[in-house]
Amino acid sequence: MASEHRWAEPAVRRERLVPNLEQMIAPNDPVRLFEEILAGLDWSDWEALYKRNGLGQPPIHPRIIAAAILYGMYRGIRSSRKLEEACCYRFDFMWLVECRRIDYSTFAKFRTRFHAPLKDLFRQIGRTAMKMGLVRLCEVAFDGTRVKANNSRYNTRTAKTLEQKLQALDELFEQLTAQTQATDDQQADQGSSTRLPDELADLEQRRQRLAEALAQAKAADEVRRQQGVDPAKNPAQVPLADPDSRVMPNKEGGYAPNYTPTAITDGHSGFIVDCDVLAQVNESDALAESVDRIAENFGQKPEKMLTDAGNNSGQNMAAMQQRGIEFYAPAESQQPQPGNPAWREDPRQAVPESEWPKLPRNDKGRLDKSCFVYDAAADQYYCPQGQPLSYEQTKKERRGERQYVRRVYRCAHCTGCPLASACLAANSKRGRTINRDQHEALREQTAARMAEPAARAIYNQRPRIAETTFGILKSVMGLRQFLLRGLEKVQTEWRWATTAFNIVKLVRAIARLRAECVPIVRTS
Repeated sequence: MASEHRWAEPAVRRERLVPNLEQMIAPNDPVRLFEEILAGLDWSDWEALYKRNGLGQPPIHPRIIAAAILYGMYRGIRSSRKLEEACCYRFDFMWLVECRRIDYSTFAKFRTRFHAPLKDLFRQIGRTAMKMGLVRLCEVAFDGTRVKANNSRYNTRTAKTLEQKLQALDELFEQLTAQTQATDDQQADQGSSTRLPDELADLEQRRQRLAEALAQAKAADEVRRQQGVDPAKNPAQVPLADPDSRVMPNKEGGYAPNYTPTAITDGHSGFIVDCDVLAQVNESDALAESVDRIAENFGQKPEKMLTDAGNNSGQNMAAMQQRGIEFYAPAESQQPQPGNPAWREDPRQAVPESEWPKLPRNDKGRLDKSCFVYDAAADQYYCPQGQPLSYEQTKKERRGERQYVRRVYRCAHCTGCPLASACLAANSKRGRTINRDQHEALREQTAARMAEPAARAIYNQRPRIAETTFGILKSVMGLRQFLLRGLEKVQTEWRWATTAFNIVKLVRAIARLRAECVPIVRTS
């Protein structure tokens, strides 16, 4: 028979245990540094949003609730209910909030209430990192990613479907209104309510939401029409649960309502120095504004900007040049390059006939623009036969919100040219033309810079700087889908995540510095 004393006895009986949170949290636990960093920041903007009427129980200081939200993101806890549970049962959270009972509704309201003060908190942490030498703004990388909106991929509608639904609701609303009016007439002597019945009020709200979605769908269809897409064959889909989001390609495949979060990451220690969320597919238009916010928040502009091919527009090149920032992105010059028979020392000399088959063609099968050499001093092009294409006129056109300026150059020597059949369209009557937009020179300069080995070495750091940030935010913090709806709330949620990301960086940097200082103190 087994002995009664076979099993180990508890160190302390449950009924005798007096919990001491200070002893339960190790001296080097990250939660202590979290609290230390946040306690050293200025919270006056947060405090100013609280009413001071002296009624009710004193509020919990905003630093405590913010600390729980930020620390929760560090631990992969984003849900308000999960945060409430953690504050009740996890020792690190209990230590952080000092055993305060914070319910989920408080967390939910708090995370959307302090949109402006959160920006200042993000700025304070960035400046602290800069004072410690962790942010240097020598090389920064700009990039965007895709995060799902809080909207089912199937809960989207086209303008045609919305019109049908709105028409059905209008008919139902009229029927219920007639029934309500008839009931009111029968009860006229008893007095009728001036408030709209609940069923009609609900229908009215649904009608308003559908009308707003219909207007948005029609506007999106008009944009598609301007871009050359037929809305009748390929209509725009409008999300109904989160109308601010847009149907975009998913990273995992397929299409769904998404947002496009952006971030600029410092190359030295990987701190995020600016962030935003866009309700559009391409983040290219946000680069210049993002750089301006960095200069405002840190009092210093980045020296080098690294970004991918999706953001190498001429507008961005011009914006970085105006701000004195070196721009590093894949760029192709449309001037002849070595290996192209059109590349020659004297463009006035004709390309040998034996090299004509090697001249590059465009997608229409005619000689490509890279067969024509531009002479900046004379402001004219030279064709493969060495004939000049002189400036003829300037054309302006608007695509969306952008205005493009193109200088047109035309050749006056195409008649009888042996390359005319390969150069001109069949219905051409006036000679070959070449267009040069206002950013052509910048693209050529960027392409020349990127061809240098030193520039390629700098640009090769871009994936490490930019992609690592999104990998941690999505895989470690679990931010693959937003919890909130509406662009402003989503922007706030993204800023909470990037602020937590930076605090984690700061916690690890301080912990590493203190660990390095311990041997020095012991040996001194």
